[in-house]
Amino acid sequence: MGTPIFAVPILRSLYESEYTIPVVYTKPAKKSHRGQKIVKSAIQNFCDSMNIKLRTPQKLKNNKLEYEFLKKINADLAVVVAYGQIIPKEYLKLTKKGFLNIHASILPKWRGAAPIQRSIMNLDNETGLSIMKINEILDSGPVCNVYKMNIDKKTNAKELSDKLSLLAAGKILENVDEVIAGKSRFIDQDHLKATYAKKVEKKEGQIDWSEKAEKIIGKINGLSPFPGAFFVYEGQRYKVHKAEIGNLSGKFGEVISEKLEIACGNNQSIKILEIQKEGKKPQPINEFILGSKIEKGSVISYE
Repeated sequence: MGTPIFAVPILRSLYESEYTIPVVYTKPAKKSHRGQKIVKSAIQNFCDSMNIKLRTPQKLKNNKLEYEFLKKINADLAVVVAYGQIIPKEYLKLTKKGFLNIHASILPKWRGAAPIQRSIMNLDNETGLSIMKINEILDSGPVCNVYKMNIDKKTNAKELSDKLSLLAAGKILENVDEVIAGKSRFIDQDHLKATYAKKVEKKEGQIDWSEKAEKIIGKINGLSPFPGAFFVYEGQRYKVHKAEIGNLSGKFGEVISEKLEIACGNNQSIKILEIQKEGKKPQPINEFILGSKIEKGSVISYE
């Protein structure tokens, strides 16, 4: 059970192993934002290319058809990777060894929908993967293995996601082997230490120039490429894809160089390296400034 590109390498590892995959579940295709084009999930595209049996229910809760279908399969184990739906309690007994989930954080930290983005935005030094058994409460099940990874301060959410996905693809088979053989040792999480990575809202992306440079960089990297960190100048939205800490100072939001270096909190500054004007393609800063109206001395306010 999985949906985004993050889940594809894990499914590929299982597909290329000696295990049989009787069915894959993914979220149903949806219409694109700017038209009527139907967009399939990354998992659906992979399954179509490999001719793997696929099911795409709108929901599992109160869905007797899917319940009976899974019950009839009588599978050994279900593997869940960023499926995007809560697995109802009654489903959890439909496989002999339960439902195994790959979660992209070191649990109990960052339970929830956006652990990769939140870890970068929080300026964490490390993240990882937790292999856990699903229970009734979101991301609170016992954990059998944790794999840690350092977070480079220049890494964005997509890059970190890709690294964690490949790590998971390399570890999934040994975990499945141990679970099937009954050799896994699941340890309860310390629920008192739990933190939650709520879904990222687009409005969170607006840059507050009164914040410290490190915090702004964390937001830029954590929200890249989507939904993106941004600022608004003269009614136009500008998405910042890449930036680094500068060495100048000024009042919050002031453009203090010809190459779009902007003053922020703690007497610091942010040097923008790649930017995207609303409705345009991303541009490196040297290209962007040739036609930009954001000049030295301009002040970008936070609303």
